[in-house]
Amino acid sequence: MTNQAFFLYNQHMADFKAFGTDVKNSSFYKGSVLFDEPMYRHTTFKIGGPAPVFFEPENNESVLYVLKECRKNGIPFFILGGGSNIVFCDSGFDGAVLSTSRLNEIKISQKNIQKPQSKALYSCVQCQAGCTVAKMVNFCTENDLWGAQQFSGLPGSAGGALFMNARCFDRSISDIFLSAEYIDLDTLEQKEILFNESQWDYKVSPFQDEKKMILSATFSLESGTAGNHQKLLDLNRHYIQERKDKGHFNFPSAGSVFRNNRNFGKPSGMIIDECGLRGKQIGRAQVAPFHGNFIINLGGATQKDVKTLVEFVVNTVREKTGLTLQTEIIFVG
Repeated sequence: MTNQAFFLYNQHMADFKAFGTDVKNSSFYKGSVLFDEPMYRHTTFKIGGPAPVFFEPENNESVLYVLKECRKNGIPFFILGGGSNIVFCDSGFDGAVLSTSRLNEIKISQKNIQKPQSKALYSCVQCQAGCTVAKMVNFCTENDLWGAQQFSGLPGSAGGALFMNARCFDRSISDIFLSAEYIDLDTLEQKEILFNESQWDYKVSPFQDEKKMILSATFSLESGTAGNHQKLLDLNRHYIQERKDKGHFNFPSAGSVFRNNRNFGKPSGMIIDECGLRGKQIGRAQVAPFHGNFIINLGGATQKDVKTLVEFVVNTVREKTGLTLQTEIIFVG
């Protein structure tokens, strides 16, 4: 790096630090602010360089304040949930990262509602976006509420699961979704969205247009009885054990890399297996030997390793089958 480039780089970092410090010291902001925070600490893939400023706001007002300040100062930003579907650039993210990790409250907002054409009683559970899926499932179990058990062991946050319309064991998060509060990133206004079936599909949600930041979500869960509590616990353990048996927790990863396409007639993992790609390794990234639709970090993998391996898999599958796989993981930076 030349002296001039080094000076400009340091000035650039100083500008971010001044920006972050101003936000931190403002009476409008509650939460933490970190500088040069490595992103590998905040993703399940354990990949990514530093972000010059990293915000963890504690309430919706602070979220909105950070977004307004970013816009006013021309600071690019990225909204980070649980980091279970993200691969950050090795050199980091050149902007502000806004984490929802401290927006993690959960509560029953309404009990004993009844759905049309159902005799069962339901409860409404409201989760802030940063509430982990594990916390949500445990809360439902403790309150004898049915409908979230298939998500046991799923990493990430409720907001992230909603954004991706996460699907586990033939159940999508949209199957229990009622409504959400979000910030319109065009107008920076807080709004509400209600479930509309036409906006949802397999791994598709109305939040993927990148113009909405989820603040909280409300789900409907069937009310059970205390006598069925052990059955709920057993179901949770069953789904977690299935994930363990499939090797989900053996290495850092982002879970399934490619979307399943019903038109292909078989899961993407099976297609990748049939193309002989299990175990294929580039750098320190590898198609998992135990699951064709997983790419794992063997330790020290870079975004470049993962991206190159993804491209290799896509090209190989296309050449051998004529099918084009689509990724569901997100490369940032």
